[in-house]
Amino acid sequence: MNNPQAIEKDNKTFDHIMKVVVDLEGIAVGTIDQDGRAANVIDQDMLDALEEFVERVLTDDTIRGAIITSGKTTFVAGADLNGIEASLRQTEQPDPQTQFERNFSLSRILRRLETGGKPFACALNGIAMGGGLEIALACHYRIAADDPRLVHGLPEVQVGLLPGGGGTQRVLRLAGIFQAMPLLLEGKTFTAAKGLELGLIHAVAPRDGLVDNARQWILGEPDTVAAWDKEGYTIPGGTPADNPQVTEALAGSRHMVMAKTHGRYPAPLAILSCLEEGSVLPMDEALKLECRYFTELNNDPTATAMMRTLFVNKTKADKLVGRPTEPDRRPVTRLGLIGAGSMGAGIALAAAQKRLAVTIVDRDMDAANNALRYAQKKMGRLVEKGRVAQEKADSIYARIHPSDDIADLAGCELVVEAVFEDRGVKADVTKRAADALGDSDVLATNTSGLPITGLAEAYSRPDRYIGLHFFSPADRMPLVEVIRGKQTSDETLAWALDFIQQLGKTPIIVNDSRGFYTSRFIGSFIEEGIGMVAEGIDPALVEECAVKLGMPMGPLSISDEIGLDLSAQSGKQMQADLGDDYNPGRASPVINTIVDKGRHGRKNGKGFYDYAEDGSKTIWPGLAELYPPQAEQPSAEDVQDRILYVQVIEALKCMQEGVLTTPADGDIGSTLGVGFPIWTGGPFSYFDRIGASDFVANCDRLARYGEHLAAPALAREMAETNKRFYE
Repeated sequence: MNNPQAIEKDNKTFDHIMKVVVDLEGIAVGTIDQDGRAANVIDQDMLDALEEFVERVLTDDTIRGAIITSGKTTFVAGADLNGIEASLRQTEQPDPQTQFERNFSLSRILRRLETGGKPFACALNGIAMGGGLEIALACHYRIAADDPRLVHGLPEVQVGLLPGGGGTQRVLRLAGIFQAMPLLLEGKTFTAAKGLELGLIHAVAPRDGLVDNARQWILGEPDTVAAWDKEGYTIPGGTPADNPQVTEALAGSRHMVMAKTHGRYPAPLAILSCLEEGSVLPMDEALKLECRYFTELNNDPTATAMMRTLFVNKTKADKLVGRPTEPDRRPVTRLGLIGAGSMGAGIALAAAQKRLAVTIVDRDMDAANNALRYAQKKMGRLVEKGRVAQEKADSIYARIHPSDDIADLAGCELVVEAVFEDRGVKADVTKRAADALGDSDVLATNTSGLPITGLAEAYSRPDRYIGLHFFSPADRMPLVEVIRGKQTSDETLAWALDFIQQLGKTPIIVNDSRGFYTSRFIGSFIEEGIGMVAEGIDPALVEECAVKLGMPMGPLSISDEIGLDLSAQSGKQMQADLGDDYNPGRASPVINTIVDKGRHGRKNGKGFYDYAEDGSKTIWPGLAELYPPQAEQPSAEDVQDRILYVQVIEALKCMQEGVLTTPADGDIGSTLGVGFPIWTGGPFSYFDRIGASDFVANCDRLARYGEHLAAPALAREMAETNKRFYE
């Protein structure tokens, strides 16, 4: 029950970080509530406040125990964005021992909390991620809000790091190696109920009863010695020293990590080492081991690149850093869609899941109802697996309103046209939609390459016209490429960005050009891959090198998935648009030749590959007849360099031409949108990693394979002045 008696407040040094009250029973409640932040994060002030709180509790004889909780809807969200960004900008790192001491700060404070002899309870009233969860794990008692929407986890591996505040060692000792591996190697989150099952949480309760429950635990004179600090403690499931199955599991995991990452990502391997080596060490030594691995990763260029792109830059993009400041926010309450194919249906589902009302129009009701069928298929699978309640799925279906009358788009603040990639078809529906839309409504076209300025000519209000390039499947893919036409207004751009934020997706902003950024970028990869096959390079070598680099699949596989017939049609559209200026490149003639033989890709079971009924595939033997392999094949290193460099070169050209205005957009778009290897951080992070001078020198070496691999002017200028994209 609540203690109604007077409380004492003092030690105001860090009151803006953690508010401390001590009741008359001697229980100190430290409420983390950082001023000026929407969520609590771990920065130096937080560490100082936490350390002061721990020392006060342990040294004040009038305090019998402590509760740590949060004054915000989250508990602690993890590391501070600004601190990480500042560390990434440092040109010189301190010596290794200084780095170790700095990185060990949280672990040292938490170990003091854990071994100080007084009870500490954690009332997890919100999401706890990264260091936030590590604070909780060090407490002797953890009670979490019984709310399935609140998840907790250690996601550091996703940005190239490992938990550095004792996370690997406490999860290991609480849950055992078998349970710890997916949590740490994949950064999986868990609910309070799952945490209870894993042994990471002691109890669950309604949010408003957490502190009272924790208080009763302290008053019950609890044991304040962690299990692993007691003689005779054993890790659940055993260790490599006493259980051969653990040894086999670790070896198997290491093998799977190498097979999946090809050694490009050091963090999962370091995590496995922490588990294996830490399991046979005393806790204090295991924590130092963890910090040593953390420090090594922190200095690794892979972690630097991943943190910058997937955390720092992505967070800024999600907060709409590129949004014009003048227009007030205008959320969409009713979304319009034209075209209920897979793209339109995917956008409809994404919007309905975010509680937007959706009107989706197609040529007849059967076609329009495809959006409902798509939603029912996708959500039905989740219902069957028990991941979504039927009532919630039904509410999503109820927000999708199919129609065969384009006039029903009246009242939609924003309409996305998602019809076939044909200029004439798009112009027709654009003209018809204009009559239904008001002067302030926004019309967006979903296109992967047709210039926005040209498409806007069919619209009576080109200032309210914009490109929104979604990626398939639109309900799952996190990126939206926002293309600004020459007449697109600031208001239109701002409101389109507001809509993307409503969907929970990440936007990048680019200027208009054919193919924009992402299509040009992935197109350069496909063009190079198919071009190499035409040169006589073994198709299997090309595909294998791409996958080992970290591309999701090889260029021939991607082409088959897209559909060779669609690629051929796109080439014809480009030829019609450009006339005498059309350059077919190296891939288009190859694709046209294969399509002429009736090979359209996976859709009809034959493309660059032959597809069996069981889903397996083998490279089509006829490819070798059309393009005989060279007697002497190039090295795998040269093939991989060509695959990487041709894409970086295209990104540099986009920056040079003003299609891209920030390297952050280029890095986010390439990694989240079209599968550029995440370990690089994106083309601009990779350029900085190589260095401008070495990049140009490597381009000069690769240019023997073709002038398209020569360094663009921007790279040479940067080499002359020793510049970087991220200073």
